[in-house]
Amino acid sequence: MGEVSRGTTQIKFEFVEHHHKRFGISFLCKRLDVSCSGFHAWRDRTPCLRKQDDQKLLKRIRAIFQKSKGRYGSPRVFMELRKQGIRVGRKRVERLMREANLQGRVSRVYRRKPRPPRACDPVPNLRKDLEKPTAINQHWVSDVTYIKLKGKWVFLAVVLDLYSRRVVGWSLKNNRTAALTKAALLMAIRNRRPPEGLIFHTDQGIEYRAIQIQNVHKRYGFIPSMNRAYHCTDNAEMESFFHSLKGELLTGNTFRDVYQLRDSIAGYIQHFYNRTRLHSSLNYQTPVEYEAAA
Repeated sequence: MGEVSRGTTQIKFEFVEHHHKRFGISFLCKRLDVSCSGFHAWRDRTPCLRKQDDQKLLKRIRAIFQKSKGRYGSPRVFMELRKQGIRVGRKRVERLMREANLQGRVSRVYRRKPRPPRACDPVPNLRKDLEKPTAINQHWVSDVTYIKLKGKWVFLAVVLDLYSRRVVGWSLKNNRTAALTKAALLMAIRNRRPPEGLIFHTDQGIEYRAIQIQNVHKRYGFIPSMNRAYHCTDNAEMESFFHSLKGELLTGNTFRDVYQLRDSIAGYIQHFYNRTRLHSSLNYQTPVEYEAAA
């Protein structure tokens, strides 16, 4: 055991309480120059009101954390407490979660390797010159991500309504083709029935340039828009969604087959992400709440 700096008796007693199973109470009290009887009296003392309040608040924090399946960090736990009518400071929530070792799940961010410039004519980025959408079904964004399953890659295409960040369509397949992105887009169309003139923004992937996707655009009157070359932040909302999905659902979990993975993704999107998860960009509302309020 390393040298222990001197401090108040309270700090010394807390150190003994934390380490006594490893080193023994008598040894630690002697080392820290406090009495064993004083330590036992301190430990048996009824907690102060502040400590009791912390314990009650921690129970609520644990309940919120467990309901989110460990996905919420302190900012979202804090906002959920506020929504429940509990007045509490943000730093207090951070402290209690840190002391209880409650940490929201995160995942590493993987960047795609840059692709060589394409020979075909580029599609302009319309989003960068437009105001933010003011209602649903004005701007949609879409992208594809990789998911490793049993040593092989499967591919997930997702369509978000940029106004509310709500997932309106998605598709999971073993191959990254135009059929993948078309299935996600058609699901979004069935769910939302958007008007003509909708801006559909993606990256410059070949699966979004395919004839099948262009035909869908023509049929429903969509206006395509694509990222500028080497500017993945042009579609930052999709990058953010995939980061959340991987950190909150995929990291630390295993799936026996693509069917179980598909069911888990469906539950995450339909029941958690769209209806339960608090979004900081929406003033800590869920996408469904944000659309209903509008």
